[in-house]
Amino acid sequence: MTTLPTLPPGLPASVSKRSRRLDRVRLVAWLVALSASGLAQAQAVEQVVITASGAERRLLDTPYAAGVVSAEELRSAGPMVNLSEVLARVPGIVASNRSNYAQDLQIQSRGFGARASFGVRGLRLYSDGIPASGPDGQGQVSHFDLAGATRMEVVRGPFTALYGSSSGGVITVVSAAPTERRIAFEADAGSDGLRQGRVSIAGPLGDGFSVRAQLSRWDIDGFRAQSSATRTLGNVRLGWDRGADRVVVVMNAINQPALDPLGLTRAQINADPDQTASVALPQGAPGQPDRFNTRKNAAQDQAGLSWRHRFDAGALTESQFAAYSGRRSVTQWQSIPVATQFNATNPALTERQPGGVIDFDRRYQGLDARLVWRWLLGGNRQLQLVAGAAAESAREDRRGFENFTGAAAVRVLGVTGKLSRDEDNRVSSRDVYVQAEAELAPAWVATLGLRSGRVAFESRDRYIVGGNLDDSGTLRYRYSNPVAALQWRPDASLNVYLSLGRGFESPTLNELAYRPDGNAGFNIDLQAQTSRQVELGAKWRRAGLTLDAALFDASTGDEIGIASNRGGRSTFRNVGRTQRRGVELALGLPLADGWRAQISITGLDATYRDGFAVCAAVPCITPTVPVPAGNRIAGTLQRSGFAELVWTPTSALELALEGRGQGRLPVNDVNSDFAAGFGLLALRARWQLPLPVGRLDLLARAENLADRRVAGSVIVNEGNSRFFEPAPGRGWLVSVRYSAPF
Repeated sequence: MTTLPTLPPGLPASVSKRSRRLDRVRLVAWLVALSASGLAQAQAVEQVVITASGAERRLLDTPYAAGVVSAEELRSAGPMVNLSEVLARVPGIVASNRSNYAQDLQIQSRGFGARASFGVRGLRLYSDGIPASGPDGQGQVSHFDLAGATRMEVVRGPFTALYGSSSGGVITVVSAAPTERRIAFEADAGSDGLRQGRVSIAGPLGDGFSVRAQLSRWDIDGFRAQSSATRTLGNVRLGWDRGADRVVVVMNAINQPALDPLGLTRAQINADPDQTASVALPQGAPGQPDRFNTRKNAAQDQAGLSWRHRFDAGALTESQFAAYSGRRSVTQWQSIPVATQFNATNPALTERQPGGVIDFDRRYQGLDARLVWRWLLGGNRQLQLVAGAAAESAREDRRGFENFTGAAAVRVLGVTGKLSRDEDNRVSSRDVYVQAEAELAPAWVATLGLRSGRVAFESRDRYIVGGNLDDSGTLRYRYSNPVAALQWRPDASLNVYLSLGRGFESPTLNELAYRPDGNAGFNIDLQAQTSRQVELGAKWRRAGLTLDAALFDASTGDEIGIASNRGGRSTFRNVGRTQRRGVELALGLPLADGWRAQISITGLDATYRDGFAVCAAVPCITPTVPVPAGNRIAGTLQRSGFAELVWTPTSALELALEGRGQGRLPVNDVNSDFAAGFGLLALRARWQLPLPVGRLDLLARAENLADRRVAGSVIVNEGNSRFFEPAPGRGWLVSVRYSAPF
């Protein structure tokens, strides 16, 4: 039996800054030594099939960086509410939990998407083939059914361009047809008042039909005042799989009211990370100033259908078709000061102010159809071709209201007041794409692809009052994204590849809404952001060892940044060239006697290549503060990593130590302040207990063992300098799941 290295002393008892640094070094050294000691005992692992390329293939065979998170990893990471619970395992991806459910997760891939101050942008998000991001690149992931997922696929690098506009990275959640009839009841309880109940039923129905249905209710009080939230989520998957056809219908609905504690200034987070900005709190009585009861109510329902048909003979091997439709409604009460919305000395400014309440209803739909051909070439070589077309559209009825009513002495804040914005916004995209992969020789494979399309925007202003002139407008962007890759596969365990591609990211509807010069109309001078990417990578599988490594470089032109901020209106402009380059490493090691380890490391240098100027504070008409070339892009991390050591003494019990760390995080493009880097440790235990009828699954987690108080995320370029979103201290979670056949 292999002797395991001894755990380094003092981990994690010491909490001084120097000791914490030494503890992290000891932990990494111990994991490396432990990995080396058990490598000779490694066993073979199951190959993973992914569908992100448009046709199924092994993860090892992809000519780009890709990661897969398994169902077991999803279930071990937490209550299955946030993608941030598990995405730290994937190098190149940063998913920051704001601990604020009035804002969506902050997700970026190799620095793409980092500038989003709310929601997810610049990434393509899918759930069972249904997009969770709109044609303009804005998306949400709150409705993802993590509990029903069989895996999550994450694609990074040049080949994400084949997903169309605003695809700096791709995240796909995949469910599978149930193989047995089973009912399950789940309950979670955790720190900060977390509680969750979930019931699900799944099983084949005969004649190829199957169903999985799930309903959950999740509540949290939050560790800060004004941070409670509730989420009710329902998901249904209907499947039919028979002969050459597989049809899947997915329906889901979510309702999530959440309070918004806002971010904290540097002085506030240093003084007390558990506090809440006073402007976020509700009024004690009418007339109390600057208390806006900030919050957001969000509801969404959607349905989608996918149909896959396999052909028995000929080069045409399969067809795939998907269609979806949905509706999302949001009302958000912000902390815009009354003096900004109502200017008694300058009524024209008042008339142009969009208000402190955002209210919109968005309907969206789309379809995607593709065909797959395969030909057998000489020498037992193959040629595969995937070709398809996609169309997406969204129509948004957007309104703005004042967030107050009444005169100053009896003024009520944080309510829906007078109408101040009314628009009919539309965005659509049309794309065609093709991808060919040919085996040039037994060890060499070449891939070529192209996606070409357009993104069209239209806004009809229905609120034209006095100084608030007509802001209607239309704008169209066209693009063609080519990709290419060459792979060398000397044997079945090694894949070395070089891939290149050109990316395209259109502005969002919000970024096009207003002109920087203050004149009426669409921001027609705003150009789309383009990128040229190259990636050199290697994937190795040998005796249970999994190793994925990649070097990448992305040069971007016409990066989009803030131009001005006045009267509650933010405007945007192109700020020049940027560069994102770095290295990613993912290592999985099965060790001796039930031990295994996993390590993910990312290094990223994301900087501006051109200098420009930004606003010093709100309000701002003309940017005056210089951002020199070489500054880091706000919200990007130079260093991040994840490591875990898992011990399974029996097939029913799993114990694990997890470590997660990141470097300093710039809060703005000026780089005037940074959220401090940190390293956090967590413990987890899972136990499966067979019962006379059914099975009991238990999960216990202890988070942030050293009780470190850190900024879990930042609100990039926040105009009031409330950049910092604190993370909770030490926490716990207990989950119980009972399932039984029926």
